[in-house]
Amino acid sequence: MSSVGLRVMGIDPGLTRCGVGVVEGSVGRPLRMVHVDVLRTPADLDVARRLLLLSEGLEAAIAAHRPDAVAIERVFSQHNVRTVMGTAQASGVAMAVAARHGIGVHLHTPSEVKAAVTGSGRADKAQVGQMVTRVLRLSEAPKPADAADALAIAITHVWRGGAQQRLADALARAGR
Repeated sequence: MSSVGLRVMGIDPGLTRCGVGVVEGSVGRPLRMVHVDVLRTPADLDVARRLLLLSEGLEAAIAAHRPDAVAIERVFSQHNVRTVMGTAQASGVAMAVAARHGIGVHLHTPSEVKAAVTGSGRADKAQVGQMVTRVLRLSEAPKPADAADALAIAITHVWRGGAQQRLADALARAGR
């Protein structure tokens, strides 16, 4: 952890578009956006090649921004099995890349992210984008929505992740 707080890479996993956002800060202090991007893979490539491209993009982002933690949106069941499979595969690649670098991986559900950033677990993408813009003091919402979502995931982890980790550590100590 740096002197300005925790540096978290948030990842909104997806096979076609994978949002990557890096936020730095701590609870009770202003947060700062370090980086935001969307990794894209062409739909006409085979899945293995697309996952390799995501892996290479995530490796580069981790090398460039050196996060203390990686927070990934937890994959949830969707009606479209093809979409959820691609999302799950992209999520797995992100976890493996972080683990290869010895960085802790933390999963946050979509409703947890929405609640942390907007105050409502039922917020829509526009509301999340507006609050990310406000929290990070940006001149406009990051686009596409995958970019704003990645930043929201990182914000959620800065705000909630430390408390969750302290609770898990305390429970582990109590169980000894």
